[in-house]
Amino acid sequence: MRIKLDINGTVQEVDTEPRTTLLDCLRDNLNLKGAHAGCEHGVCGACTVLFDGEAVRSCLMFAAQAEGTPIVTIEGVSPGPGELSPIQDAFCETHGMQCGYCTPAMVLVAHALLADNPNPKREDIVDAISGNLCRCTGYAQIIDAIALAAERLRGDNRPAELRS
Repeated sequence: MRIKLDINGTVQEVDTEPRTTLLDCLRDNLNLKGAHAGCEHGVCGACTVLFDGEAVRSCLMFAAQAEGTPIVTIEGVSPGPGELSPIQDAFCETHGMQCGYCTPAMVLVAHALLADNPNPKREDIVDAISGNLCRCTGYAQIIDAIALAAERLRGDNRPAELRS
């Protein structure tokens, strides 16, 4: 079947089988490798993408179900080629990644959280990432990264005279 997917702001036509998951379509048909296949049962969160702004498991959705709804993958969050989003930059600065397997999903969860709650408390961050597994960091640096990104996005880390 032929479907149209709105991926990272670009509508693309894809030939796929009705049973193909959104994860497999992204990786195999569109060569977007940032969403990772982990458990393929919706438990680990490695396949997270933003679906109309919400963090969702792409392994639990058929590609055909996504037709007509904006999808953002990790490849779509940077402001430009070779640039990092403030959230990605915060992850780098706080060492919020080690092996990097969960990082794209964690960054996308952070994007969804901060779009909805620009001033999250620590428990809000913990709750937001609780559905995504990380086997390397112990989560402390990930929480720090999201808190730092929130602070920067609010402009709280600029000198007082530059804050609006």
